[in-house]
Amino acid sequence: MERARRISLISRLLLLAALVTAAPAMAATFDGEWNVQIASSNAACSSGTSVAIGINNGQVASSNGMVAASGRVAEAGAINVTLTSGMKRAVGFGRLNGSSGSGTWRAAMCSGTWTAQRI
Repeated sequence: MERARRISLISRLLLLAALVTAAPAMAATFDGEWNVQIASSNAACSSGTSVAIGINNGQVASSNGMVAASGRVAEAGAINVTLTSGMKRAVGFGRLNGSSGSGTWRAAMCSGTWTAQRI
């Protein structure tokens, strides 16, 4: 009985370890430089802006000195990003798939959509 309990515990620990190490490796499939086109659904907000971001091991980082980007990409491609520029802040959600992606974003007074292409 005790041996069966130990084997069960060891099996669970090995499975957990495999899942923890697999997630960053799978998220890394989206690593690289991305060009993000931002569109606004409100005419009073700027639209057509392009932002370059980098992804390294599933972590989002800015490639542009004027805009700071942070966030994460999950193994299935779900992405959440926060962009900040001075006092302005926007959050975006969406999905990356291969070499492209899309989603929505929102800020204090504006919202819209975004599309991304791997560079």
